Amino acid sequence: MYFTDRGIEELVARRGEEEVSLLWLGERLREFVDLNPEFEIPIERLATWLARLDDDEDD
Repeated sequence: MYFTDRGIEELVARRGEEEVSLLWLGERLREFVDLNPEFEIPIERLATWLARLDDDEDD
């Protein structure tokens, strides 16, 4: 288990029943980076990965 799994498990336990928009998620990610600029690159990578999930692997 990765250390981050604990945070993911807490997120699912606390908010697993909620539905959120991608707009809401984007705003929360921006807030997080504003408060924690040292995480700018990992958050950018996560956002890019999420944005491209449905892209064809051949692209």
